[in-house]
Amino acid sequence: MTKKRVLITGAAGFLGSHLCDRFIQEGYHVIGMDNLLTGNMKNIEHLFPLPSFEFYHHDVTKFVHVPGELDYILHFASPASPIDYLKMPIQTLKVGSLGTHNLLGLAKAKKARILVASTSEVYGDPLVHPQTEEYWGNVNPVGPRGVYDEAKRFMESITMAYHNFHGVETRIIRIFNTYGPRMRLDDGRALPAFMSQALTGQDLTVFGDGSQTRSFCYVDDLVEGIYRLLLSDYHLPVNIGNPSEISLLEFAEEIISLTGTQQKIIFQPLPKDDPKQRKPDITKAKELLGWEPKVSRQEGLKITYQYFKEALHK
Repeated sequence: MTKKRVLITGAAGFLGSHLCDRFIQEGYHVIGMDNLLTGNMKNIEHLFPLPSFEFYHHDVTKFVHVPGELDYILHFASPASPIDYLKMPIQTLKVGSLGTHNLLGLAKAKKARILVASTSEVYGDPLVHPQTEEYWGNVNPVGPRGVYDEAKRFMESITMAYHNFHGVETRIIRIFNTYGPRMRLDDGRALPAFMSQALTGQDLTVFGDGSQTRSFCYVDDLVEGIYRLLLSDYHLPVNIGNPSEISLLEFAEEIISLTGTQQKIIFQPLPKDDPKQRKPDITKAKELLGWEPKVSRQEGLKITYQYFKEALHK
């Protein structure tokens, strides 16, 4: 029996590399694609000896061609941390728009099902809490974060247009804060920032008064949610994240106690349009996919801390 073939864009990134692992484990032939703008070959080098893995060094904003049949496409290519998308605003907009357009065209040509990676950032700085999929969001299109938020909102729109107009089988996941091994230490998001500061003896930087909240989901839980959504028959957006909410000040304190360091917490001004609250309503994921997170923050942070500690000394 020939293996089902899946194309994963952003394959050398944090989430993309974990997805490559999962689909190989499930018996698929995986085609990874990445332009290595923010991805790292180290994340997937263990897969290169496998006959069920191949890699294309390619930018999806240019025409995408993959020879042979294709069953599934997972579009995870995009700068995803504020540091990256503020540094690369045009590429961020292009990968969400042109990149998504190219991959939807490929899905149509190959009669493949495509899952696109959207984000909780489509809700902007939300006026509704927790955020349900029916909430339309509160986004500043011309603010610094707009390049990422609007790229993902456009991605959802064009995906729905291909579904409705061309009959392409589409799935849309809205990913909330996720963490785990293979995150970059210089990623700029709260968790790697706190951990790298703790590990290098710096004080932990909290923006604003630290009352803004985040909900952190361990990467294995997220990958399980993605896998279930891809194989489901539901085409509208689904939130996948961990509803266990914590303020960033409490989170910084948790990291200090986990790492056993003596650092202080220092406060910096809140960046423009930084969301005050972030918590997914995962009712849909529970009902449609039978999914909910299994890994506690305590457990996930231990594994991630171990990874960062080793990464720092390599």
